[in-house]
Amino acid sequence: MSEKQQKANAYWKENIKYLFILLAIWFAVSYGAGIFFKDALNQFRIGGFPLGFWFAQQGSIYVFVILIFVYVRLMNKLDKKYGYDEE
Repeated sequence: MSEKQQKANAYWKENIKYLFILLAIWFAVSYGAGIFFKDALNQFRIGGFPLGFWFAQQGSIYVFVILIFVYVRLMNKLDKKYGYDEE
């Protein structure tokens, strides 16, 4: 296998790792906070609403948008690391 192919495979492997980690965080926030832990979270209020309800309705969306920016930052670093930022 050529060096270019090895570099591309390493890049793709690291990219997939980032995707799985970020999607796991989003799943934990949206499904976990909104469904599994809602009873415990509903003891607290944010903006007048129970926290579990807030996460189910708004929080997971905010976390998703934040994760998009995190992904962009991670990919910019990854591009520079493997030399794909010049193309």
